[in-house]
Amino acid sequence: MKQIFEALEKDARLTPEQISTMTGIPVAEVEKTIKKAEKNRTILKYKTVLDWAKLGEEQVWALLEVKVVPQRDVGFDAIAERIYRFPEARSVYLASGTYDLAILVAGKTMQEVAIFVSEKLAPLETVQSTVTHFILKKYKEDGEIIEGGEGVKRLPVTP
Repeated sequence: MKQIFEALEKDARLTPEQISTMTGIPVAEVEKTIKKAEKNRTILKYKTVLDWAKLGEEQVWALLEVKVVPQRDVGFDAIAERIYRFPEARSVYLASGTYDLAILVAGKTMQEVAIFVSEKLAPLETVQSTVTHFILKKYKEDGEIIEGGEGVKRLPVTP
């Protein structure tokens, strides 16, 4: 069954028939596995990765490092939930290291991201500190090469 999920993760547009051909698993079993995975939220979402700049829609992305005070009985979960409910927060992760949460934020301008940090995120009572890293250029996203991916560039093999 892992083969079905690996195929879908690489290309969510694959049909059950195509997956069956690729894996040798009967179509009915592929369909059943996908339906079950959608129902129990093993498959969370089907996603399209876009290069918005090519569509004339600039977006500003930032990676935020956030240090928080964990709360009694819920640890980091309550503050993480509060943060992931903001529409600007595209991804929220509990991380090891010098900060507790890593947050991927998107906005139309740097000012919009800065306002999110200063007016929505930093004032939260359990947030101790934040560090904002603006994403200057995306090279690869979700396994897809964004910039310079017109063709495979191979290094010559030398003896």
